Amino acid sequence: MENKNMIENNYNMVDWFKKGLRNYVNFSGRARRKEYWYFVLVQFILMFIAMVLDAVIFNSETGLFYVLVALGLFLPSIAVGVRRLHDTSRSGWWLLMSLIPLIGTIILLVFFASDTKPKTNRWGPPAK
Repeated sequence: MENKNMIENNYNMVDWFKKGLRNYVNFSGRARRKEYWYFVLVQFILMFIAMVLDAVIFNSETGLFYVLVALGLFLPSIAVGVRRLHDTSRSGWWLLMSLIPLIGTIILLVFFASDTKPKTNRWGPPAK
């Protein structure tokens, strides 16, 4: 565990994103804040690039590239969100709060920004 943390201390934004992609259907375990927020940041950047490519090539904002990126990152983004909620000692079912307009999103943002719970919970030892 100590060796894993030493390696993760040297991770950059792309490494955290790749870690999220490697665990793309892993809905168990925990994800620390860095893993979640770097994944979201790279996902946003990729979606933006896809929109620009669609605008330049297809003359539309949401075209082929955007749809491919959105579909490709759909499961990994849900998985990293569920693992992030596990890290705050919450069930992944809380992710359904995003279906409630505005209020659900605000509540989830607070949960995602919360610090890692330092004790082992039913999803495993602390992620950091």
